[in-house]
Amino acid sequence: MPPTDDPFDDIDRAILNRIQSDFPVTRRPYRSIAKNLDLSEENVIGRIKRLKKKGIIRRIGGNFAPEKLGFVSTLCAAKVPKDKIDGFVHTVNRHPGVTHNYLRDNPYNIWFTFIAQSMSEIADNLEKISRKTGVTDILNLPATKMYKIKAHFDI
Repeated sequence: MPPTDDPFDDIDRAILNRIQSDFPVTRRPYRSIAKNLDLSEENVIGRIKRLKKKGIIRRIGGNFAPEKLGFVSTLCAAKVPKDKIDGFVHTVNRHPGVTHNYLRDNPYNIWFTFIAQSMSEIADNLEKISRKTGVTDILNLPATKMYKIKAHFDI
């Protein structure tokens, strides 16, 4: 294992590079990764657990194109008074279609993405959020064209 003052070593980097964009969809994905990197499955699992515990890995999961599955998505921005931020974020995050939620240094200080089966469902949910939180200035910013890039960071 790497020293405790170094967040990760070359083996960790190799694992991170491998799992970012090419996670194996197999019965035992960590064994496939281990074989590919000439490691043991236990070593890979242990390192991934440690990297998750340190916050270097936030989550491991699939990314899907909502429109190809019959869903729509939008970016939302809200002007939330400082004293309402925690309650607003809690309310927004309770919706299963919310995938990201960020605090920003901007008058529109809370930004989140929302996925649902229709724009009217998103609009209804935004109205419910507004009624529950008292925050009325929420922008619904659906994309007009998708420019998707592959975000892979060589570590």
